Amino acid sequence: MKVFRGFKHPGVAPACAVTIGNFDGVHRGHQAMLSLLKGEAHQRGVPSCVLTFEPHPRDYFAELHKKPELAPARVGTLRDKLEDLAQCGVDQAVVLPFDARLANQSPQEFIQQVLLDGLGAKYVLVGDDFRFGKQRAGDYALLDAAGEAQGFDVARMNSYEVHGLRVSSSAVRDALGQGRMQDAARLLGRPYYISGHVVHGRKLGRTLGFKTLNLRFAHWKPAASGIFVVLVHGLSHKPIQGVANLGVRPSLDPNDVNGGRVLLETHCLDWPDALGAEGAYGKIIRVELLHKLHDELKYDGLDALTQGIRQDCDAARAWFSKRI
Repeated sequence: MKVFRGFKHPGVAPACAVTIGNFDGVHRGHQAMLSLLKGEAHQRGVPSCVLTFEPHPRDYFAELHKKPELAPARVGTLRDKLEDLAQCGVDQAVVLPFDARLANQSPQEFIQQVLLDGLGAKYVLVGDDFRFGKQRAGDYALLDAAGEAQGFDVARMNSYEVHGLRVSSSAVRDALGQGRMQDAARLLGRPYYISGHVVHGRKLGRTLGFKTLNLRFAHWKPAASGIFVVLVHGLSHKPIQGVANLGVRPSLDPNDVNGGRVLLETHCLDWPDALGAEGAYGKIIRVELLHKLHDELKYDGLDALTQGIRQDCDAARAWFSKRI
């Protein structure tokens, strides 16, 4: 899949079939939409394209109005979103920066400047609640009328349901926020995961006897948080069992090397000997969060923290043992 920041690049396809959205989590509803998009693109002989935004539009308005509570919790990072889109077989992803210029475009300007002049859209697929343009003034009826007048096809996909539950990013956020990892997996069609490069941390874990793999979560408000039973992919030929902390680590000094950042710290229950002490740094790994043990806890001192980690490891081993 080709990825572009904006559409003013020579490699952007001159024509495409496009769908538009934030695609946070790329859940089963998104997957059904992308399957339909690919079929319509193939029928027209053009590549399939996803037009998405970074930051999330609601992040932009939360910052603009100094109201962080307006920002939605983030299911996935941009890296994971693009990886999921690629796995779905999308040919091209265009990431538009959501800024003041885009926020103030009229619906008609968005259609002309972005969809037609920028992407050469021949077919546009949207969800049933799609709104666009300044103050969300554009809707499906306006887009459809523009398609009739300007020669591109427009289609709308109704809500996707699983056992009567509407699949949406909001539903995924709710499941993750409540620690219902199996429900989140059903909505996503796969276990919830976070991926990225292993980065250096304070290296406190190894002094406590619990070496950790550190991944930064690029958004300040993850949908999930707490202590989880996990599987780690990318370090050996088979996934490695582990336990992980996703959050801001309340027991540690906020001035450490990753202070203030959301971090996923994963301890492998059995460290691969072939990696050695430093062999994981810089590797790209994927950590699947399978079961939540508890929320983050603030421990009084390193001895209490060590005992807490040991208890979490025992709980993770017990959880895995019931599933073998």
